[in-house]
Amino acid sequence: MNTRRDFIRKISAPLIALPFLKQWQEEHVYDGKVLRVAIMGLGSYGTRVAEAMKESKKAKLVGVISGTPSKISSWQAKYGIPEANCYNYNDFDKIKNNPDIDAVYIITPNALHKDQAIRVARAGKHVICEKPMALNAKEGEEMIAACQQAGVKLLVGYRMHFELKTLEVVRLRKEGLLGKAMFFQGLSGFRIGDPTQWRLNKQLSGGGSLMDIGIYSVNGARYMIGEEPVWVTAQETKTNTEKFKEGVDETIQFQLGFPSGATASCLSTYAMNGLDKFFLNAEKGFAELQPATGYGPIRGKTNMGELTQPHYTHQAVQMDEMADIILNGKKPEIAVDGEEGLKDLKIIDAIYKACKTGKKVTLK
Repeated sequence: MNTRRDFIRKISAPLIALPFLKQWQEEHVYDGKVLRVAIMGLGSYGTRVAEAMKESKKAKLVGVISGTPSKISSWQAKYGIPEANCYNYNDFDKIKNNPDIDAVYIITPNALHKDQAIRVARAGKHVICEKPMALNAKEGEEMIAACQQAGVKLLVGYRMHFELKTLEVVRLRKEGLLGKAMFFQGLSGFRIGDPTQWRLNKQLSGGGSLMDIGIYSVNGARYMIGEEPVWVTAQETKTNTEKFKEGVDETIQFQLGFPSGATASCLSTYAMNGLDKFFLNAEKGFAELQPATGYGPIRGKTNMGELTQPHYTHQAVQMDEMADIILNGKKPEIAVDGEEGLKDLKIIDAIYKACKTGKKVTLK
């Protein structure tokens, strides 16, 4: 069975070079406050995050929330999680009375994010939510409002916002070394396997490839160009209506227009393998990342040469950085808050509308 996780593993070397790991450990000596995290959703990506957190210095896995008792037992044994920090989907509101948990990382199907995030917020815990943050912008707004009302942070799992080669391209663009951004291309896709998985279930996923892998190009276009789009056009192609039923997109090409005149042309697909590339053309040069969003190492170059920043486990870095945001008020170079997630959802809503109507959709 091929899934997005399998695909990213295949196109991205999974091992961290030992010198880089040693450097990471030496650079991250930390004796401050630690963010105590419970993971909700103990599937393949939840496991990846849990394993990565072994490297984190500022965040620690202390609890689990799952609908599968056997998974809870397994994680208890593997990660030393106390019984008092274990919950199921029916009773996790009780974390309100647990002072040993600071935040909950929601890693469940997209359709569950909104209600789960609101319940976590009402329990007084910070919310970290996998992307897409919700099924649509309306749900995203409800999540933001609930977290604001509860006085807790809402962060979204944009791990690429902390990846060093990505940040270097953003720095070069911000400092004017590439010149004015003119054009961005984002290719995000793989051939999806098991037709019964939740990602191909409209009720759980909210869509298809765009909600899963295409969001990387939506988000990447924004931080690579450094502007918010003002219009969207899009076209959907579907070759297998048995596998990709109504409301589940197989392939979408979409275009974005920006205030400066820059444009983006992107592809999101569940029908083609090996698509993981960002390309930015600017007046003075270019930047290319390929693979651009895999688990790493990311590879890249600009007109000035190869990008050589070291690779660290993305999820370990993400959790340390998010701990700093929550505990110390750190402001990341590229935002990862609920408002950032909402911006992507508004664009995704517009892309689906453009596919349906065949017309250019203006973004406010």
